[in-house]
Amino acid sequence: MGTTWIIIALVVLFVLFAIMTYNKLIRLNVSVDEAFAQIEVQLKRRSDLIPNLVETVKGYAAHEKTTLENVVAARAKATTASGVADVAAADGAVTQALRGLLAVVENYPDLKASSNFLALQEELGTTENKVSFARQFYNDNVRSLNQAVKTFPSNLFAGLAKVGARDFYVVDDPADRQAPTVKF
Repeated sequence: MGTTWIIIALVVLFVLFAIMTYNKLIRLNVSVDEAFAQIEVQLKRRSDLIPNLVETVKGYAAHEKTTLENVVAARAKATTASGVADVAAADGAVTQALRGLLAVVENYPDLKASSNFLALQEELGTTENKVSFARQFYNDNVRSLNQAVKTFPSNLFAGLAKVGARDFYVVDDPADRQAPTVKF
């Protein structure tokens, strides 16, 4: 009779452990999805600032058409990107285009002193910081999920939870890892 209770207790403990591990994997997976959504929110915020920035610069730098077109094209590509790799690539292209635009601004002292441009520049700087934080938060969550999916004993339940390792948010060009320098 005592052995039966021990077996029942072990089965109950195993079932409780399995449920807790399953729920942990699901929570980690949801956290990664949420973190990626936050990256997209911040990239959307940056994308929404770009038309105002381009219009402000356009009035001062009409002959810098190619630079302005590159920014608009990069923004358009970024708004249609999906998946971690595509979003990261589009993010890098927008960052490069913004660097080019901000380099053009250096040639226009009146533009650098414009209150509209200064407000947009401040908002862009704040947004770039938020994008950077969102990337880091996403990668932290991916690390936690990947560790759980690949380590024993939670790896035994990953398939049951339909949870797998996720890709980190990586920007290919090391220069793209830096937020655009905005100084006036």
